[in-house]
Amino acid sequence: MARILVADDDVDIRELVEFKLSMLGHEITAVGDGAAAVAACQASRPDLAVLDVMMPGVSGLDAIKSIRADPSLADLPVILLTARAQESDVESGFDSGADDYITKPFSPRELASRVEALLTRTR
Repeated sequence: MARILVADDDVDIRELVEFKLSMLGHEITAVGDGAAAVAACQASRPDLAVLDVMMPGVSGLDAIKSIRADPSLADLPVILLTARAQESDVESGFDSGADDYITKPFSPRELASRVEALLTRTR
């Protein structure tokens, strides 16, 4: 079991991700924006974060930059889950410090596999 932070401003997607990952036995903290994601990570470091890119206020890219700038969170595994699928968007995601990049629409089964693979690599 891992502690996973999920940040997405779309309630339906957030609940879908939360449901799928909790069915695998993970403990999920779900928030609706990037600022809340950074605050939640600082309050209680998760084992992994899944961030949407396009959120109001603090975007997922800005959130990941804040996470990478915090010495206590710098090595936190992060997956970006986003509708931004252009090659330049994927490149920006990885340049921001993402460990993986999944485009919407997505397969919940693929998300689960990638989460498990990243957790295995980082443990």
